[in-house]
Amino acid sequence: MAASDVRRAGVLLLALTGACAQAGTLTEFRQTLASHDSATVALEQWCERRGIMAPAHVLAVAQDDAAAVPASPAIRAALGVGADEPVRVRHVLLTCGNTVLSDARNWYVPARLTPDMNHTLDTTRVPFGKVVAPIGLHRVPQAHASAAPCPTGTIQHDTAVLHRNDGLAYSLVSECYTRANIDPR
Repeated sequence: MAASDVRRAGVLLLALTGACAQAGTLTEFRQTLASHDSATVALEQWCERRGIMAPAHVLAVAQDDAAAVPASPAIRAALGVGADEPVRVRHVLLTCGNTVLSDARNWYVPARLTPDMNHTLDTTRVPFGKVVAPIGLHRVPQAHASAAPCPTGTIQHDTAVLHRNDGLAYSLVSECYTRANIDPR
């Protein structure tokens, strides 16, 4: 076998090894997300495990286009609200340190949250899941089409309806997870 053939075989083997490692990391990432109703809790756990930041602290960086994506009739139906009931949308990038982990949109019914929760969502970078945790955060995955398109480079897209402890739906979330979650460290 020629030296150039050996080099090509070595490069191919390294590429296959890297692809297998990344596939394993993606599987671990998906398992971490599935093990929590709160994406924020899952991302903080993942962020620490991957060495992105320890202790991990996820922040919600507001995006300016939130008002441009109103709640569709399908979102309103999933939340059990009529056309006249106010539904807000919060579009954020969830970050850990300088790493963007998720591009997320939450359509939520402000009347189903406390005034303090609404104020916190309007004025801080605290992630939605941390703000609403006191009323319960029970995730019901939605199999239907996405509520919002995901950007290029998304490795996982989840859509779910969040319910309070009393069973009342209060939010539909569309979460687009970035490749930064599985890139080699």
